[in-house]
Amino acid sequence: MLGRRPSLLTALSAGALSLTVLAGCNASSSGGGDDEGSSESGPSLILITPEPVGVNPFLQLAVDGVNQAADDAGGEARIFESQDPTNIQQQMDAAIADAPDVLAVVGFEFADSVAAAATANPEQQFLFVDACTAETFDNVTCAVFREHEGVYLAGVEAGLLSESGQVGAVVALDTPQIRRFSDPFGAGAQSVDPAIGFTPLYVGGNSPFNDPARAKEQALALVARGADYVMAAAAAGNLGVFDAAEDGAFQAFGVDVNQCPDAPGHVVDNVIKEVDVVTADSIAKILDGEGGGLVSYGLEEGGVTLTGLEDGVDESECLIADHPDVIAEVEAVRDQIVAGEVTVDDPAEG
Repeated sequence: MLGRRPSLLTALSAGALSLTVLAGCNASSSGGGDDEGSSESGPSLILITPEPVGVNPFLQLAVDGVNQAADDAGGEARIFESQDPTNIQQQMDAAIADAPDVLAVVGFEFADSVAAAATANPEQQFLFVDACTAETFDNVTCAVFREHEGVYLAGVEAGLLSESGQVGAVVALDTPQIRRFSDPFGAGAQSVDPAIGFTPLYVGGNSPFNDPARAKEQALALVARGADYVMAAAAAGNLGVFDAAEDGAFQAFGVDVNQCPDAPGHVVDNVIKEVDVVTADSIAKILDGEGGGLVSYGLEEGGVTLTGLEDGVDESECLIADHPDVIAEVEAVRDQIVAGEVTVDDPAEG
């Protein structure tokens, strides 16, 4: 990731431990471990993803974080990739059977399975990234993000830059959790000019996080409505949004990582979620006996930011680098949010 700025979170090195990727629940892991889940060289870590990692930058970051945590602790990391949500419980059962020191999952899809597994396996430590169980468990650590704060800042940028007075968002699902990537974008743009129109469209379907073709269709539909700036939050589907932007009718915003190099000249900025840093930091705390509870990471904690607010923005290939005046205004809004002077509504709570 280009230009990552130091934060209050633990700084991590760039080294990584190679992983054994388990695509099916019956696949056997390499490296092994004793009956208590620890390898001879250090702790055993398992990450379960809700679908194949592929080109999904959010899942790639989670893999990087578990990988880094294992490297830091001198242990072993393994990845169990669910083929789809129907495969999640099989992967959970297989991972629990291996009794790792920390079993990490990433994504809201795991809420029910983590709650059931935590109840049935009180000695197993779980890390739930980007969501949490409805009930609190001593053996479940939740690391969540206030991504809506960063999305609001991206909306401020869009409001300052828009010439058509219309902005939009292409987002994976129309759910309260996922609307954190749409509603705050419109609110941020309208904080600049209340007359700005905002239209969110949702990918939906059988593969809402991995459907570039459908995401492209939605982006083109926004262009037909006059949108000149579009928030892209469709995971692997973002590639479809960027493809639609290549005709020059609009410019896009990416998420999770710096996606500007994926579509040079067409991506303004990115809402960065430090999923890798937070995952590694949370695992380290669990291994140190400080697990349990929920920790929320937003602008104040350095868990969410924009590429445009990081050091190295000039080398990021993001269009925002050409607008230092806009960056300065967004920095001021960020500081107001951190100070509590500006409140960003959370769709997941309303």
